[in-house]
Amino acid sequence: MGRFTLPRDIYHGSGSLAELKNLKGTKAFLVVGGGSMKRFGFLDKAVDLLKEAGMEVELFENVEPDPSVDTVMRGAEAMGVFQPDWIISMGGGSPIDAAKAMWAFYEYPDTTFEDLITPFNFPQLRTKARFCAIPSTSGTATEVTAFSVITDYKKGIKYPLADFNITPDIAIVDPELAETMPAKLVAHTGMDAMTHAIEAYVSTLHCDYTDPLALHAIKMVHENLKKSYDGEKEAKANMHNAQCLAGMAFSNALLGIVHSMAHKTGAAYSGGHIVHGCANAMYLPRVIQFNAKEAEAAHRYADIARLMGLVGDTEAELIEALVKEIKAMNQLLSIPDSIKEYEGGIIDEAEFLEKLSLVAELAIGDACTGSNPRIPTQEEMEKLLKACYYGEDINF
Repeated sequence: MGRFTLPRDIYHGSGSLAELKNLKGTKAFLVVGGGSMKRFGFLDKAVDLLKEAGMEVELFENVEPDPSVDTVMRGAEAMGVFQPDWIISMGGGSPIDAAKAMWAFYEYPDTTFEDLITPFNFPQLRTKARFCAIPSTSGTATEVTAFSVITDYKKGIKYPLADFNITPDIAIVDPELAETMPAKLVAHTGMDAMTHAIEAYVSTLHCDYTDPLALHAIKMVHENLKKSYDGEKEAKANMHNAQCLAGMAFSNALLGIVHSMAHKTGAAYSGGHIVHGCANAMYLPRVIQFNAKEAEAAHRYADIARLMGLVGDTEAELIEALVKEIKAMNQLLSIPDSIKEYEGGIIDEAEFLEKLSLVAELAIGDACTGSNPRIPTQEEMEKLLKACYYGEDINF
């Protein structure tokens, strides 16, 4: 038996933020990030709309990129004092992910973070509040997914929390909020969306419900991401829809080891964080080469290549063309080809090699690994990570 879960309602299109005025409730707890929503006037607009709906509003601001366990616990404590019946989160993936985790601790104050790390182990939510997510970036699709990524900085590990309970009740996908993204963020979030769609399509849990969403998202990202990066307004709106479709696919088909590796390398090194979408973009071509040794995955990667209009007489040639196309997209988006090149070389080679064994072990144990079409051994994961560091192709 399969399961396919989405928000009850998805409002989309320019101006759809206005749907906030139709929410029914008494208190709204609004979680936002570092200030872009305030600078561009969207935060004030959301507050006014919620007040128009008759709600008292409390703000929780300045959720950091890659939100921490500490931020989640502070937010949950504030929710406990305010007692909202609506949790609203607006911004990039970070504030929405943080708010999802806060939600669990708000409704179940005695639960522990360790309890939630186990995939699909959340308690039953909606005993106190419902959840509305409003994305301002075009990549994570957390507004429609059963996932939240929270970082334990003391351990240097990103944890992907997974449970259908944290799928929002309402998603508002308004492209006006995404029009202000800087080009670098467009690139990183766009390749995050591409990775979501490709991994969902080759996942061992793909199905007839997820495949069409994944394929259409791939097509839309391929056609619109560079135009969006260059500032074309219509392409930005198309990307906002494409990332949401990719989210619907991967929330139900799950992901693969591109994400496992991105989760476990993101906060592992003292030189700095590897931005999630950029990590996915760098790792994706190598993981395609690795997974293509499995026959069903190879067949599906060839499907993707054909959808993109790439040419090849055999599956192997189509897969080679797909890898080249992903690398070419990265180059056009000013995304480096390797961890060694990332941000001018901030990830120290000696530290990378010193931590290689542990990071590989953690990546294999990541929640996303189980649905990857080919499960790597410890040795294979270490070789994969080294190839991503040095920019090498995979032939094993």
